[in-house]
Amino acid sequence: MPTPPPSAAEVPSDTDTTARLTSYVDVWWAAVEDFLALASTLTPEEWRLPTDLPGWTAQDVLAHLVHLESLTVGGAHPEVEIGDAPHVRNDLGRFTEQGVVARRADDPAALVEELRSTTQGRHAELQADPPTDPSATAPGPFGLLGWDTETFLGNRPFDVWMHEQDLRRAVGRPGGLDGLPAAYCAQRLLRSVPFVVGKRVKPAPGTSVLVEVGALPPVGVLVGEDGRGRPVPVEELDSPTAALRTDLEAFCLASGGRGDADLARWELSGDEDLARRVIANLAVTP
Repeated sequence: MPTPPPSAAEVPSDTDTTARLTSYVDVWWAAVEDFLALASTLTPEEWRLPTDLPGWTAQDVLAHLVHLESLTVGGAHPEVEIGDAPHVRNDLGRFTEQGVVARRADDPAALVEELRSTTQGRHAELQADPPTDPSATAPGPFGLLGWDTETFLGNRPFDVWMHEQDLRRAVGRPGGLDGLPAAYCAQRLLRSVPFVVGKRVKPAPGTSVLVEVGALPPVGVLVGEDGRGRPVPVEELDSPTAALRTDLEAFCLASGGRGDADLARWELSGDEDLARRVIANLAVTP
């Protein structure tokens, strides 16, 4: 029987800076270990299967993670031609695609070992010298994006876990939904719900929305007179305008922009049209 997702208290908090940054590292490492455990079992045939990500196979997902993790430890970015790639729409997409194309002909087993070696080395360094300054410039090209250390460390577990889920769907091996990385990523996505409601859905002031995802703490949103959606304690929403409830995987699929949301996996109450508009606008990842 799977264990329930961790409570909010077990997910990084904002109280102690050093502990918070270290907790990002811990979640990232748990996500890496889960990804490697899955990747180590895939067959050559499975690595060639398509994923939900346009233009990418299971091996391309692996290559992408190898590319990004190599950059965190000073690896060189491969400047290669990406050919016909209609899913690439901007410079960041081209940069990402180059890392994949450069490794597309590599042996998947060798890529798994490269990912293992790179992440083990970085984990050892982070344990020996834990990060303490959240505003320090992130390493390599991440810093060139304007990211600080907190943004960088907070994003890495999200990237790894979301791509583990991409891999699992591609090869038909569901799982990884009841551990700390899953809870961390879902809560990270839940923080975007007030933005989605206020800026994208744009309902009238006074509108309230309640979103419940699995066993995680629910999120309440109230739209102010200025049109902004603000998080509010759920106890203040006696009768929300719209309420939505779903499982962790369905929420992360919708918020991660992985295809059209399966409305059969959502329980809606109150203003169901508003609820469906919220779901349709949840995608917040590039």
